[in-house]
Amino acid sequence: MTIKKTGSAAGNSSGRGQRELRVKVKTAKGRKLSSTLWLERQLNDPYVQAAKREGYRGRAAYKILELDDKYGFLKPGARVVDLGCAPGGWCQVAVERVNALAQNPKKPVGTVLGVDLQEVEAISGAEVHQLDFLEDGADAQVKEWLGGKADVVMSDMAAAASGHKGTDHLRIIALIEAALDFAFDVLEENGTFVAKVLAGGAENEMQALLKRSFKKVANVKPPASRSDSSEKFVVATGFRGRPKPAHAAELDEE
Repeated sequence: MTIKKTGSAAGNSSGRGQRELRVKVKTAKGRKLSSTLWLERQLNDPYVQAAKREGYRGRAAYKILELDDKYGFLKPGARVVDLGCAPGGWCQVAVERVNALAQNPKKPVGTVLGVDLQEVEAISGAEVHQLDFLEDGADAQVKEWLGGKADVVMSDMAAAASGHKGTDHLRIIALIEAALDFAFDVLEENGTFVAKVLAGGAENEMQALLKRSFKKVANVKPPASRSDSSEKFVVATGFRGRPKPAHAAELDEE
């Protein structure tokens, strides 16, 4: 790999006229251009650089940081479930913000439970398990590990990309539905549900279900989400309880 740095860090003491150094990567023999471009983007991504500097396992940590900065759901003492937690950045943020390690002895101590299809390296302050959340009985197993109610259920689960936009959308909706059904069972009153969706947010039926179940529902693209990515996040706050089926709600109104 050949790396060039472009731009200049030189300038006057005020910083005017300075430019950040940019890493240019030449395509090595046997490596595809797409791989070279990906590597160059990673090396120049400020969130990747910040994650390395601040000890987070990936740039995705800043997505949940930015969402929590805006909506404030990771409070000290909160009980959090992170579905699709690999490589662990969201758990790291949750541990800090809910005071899971009792960093601040004057504040309530929270708990963080992470689950992922892949094996995840241990995270200080979090309980992490390897599990396919879509297999039969998986939700019951997570409930057993949780041992009670949760204040926040967050999901960064994503299906492997097929290259077909419609198929990928349906797959991620299926993951959101599974996560949401779990959330309905375990969330405390006024709890929060956060999940990754594709561009356009959750489909209409999902939006209607969320709006019946939570006081506020927002579809957000945090700054840390790359502009060329189709992902967004649904943030539903103020859990009211599992909604009645649509036909039952209609009968109540009659």
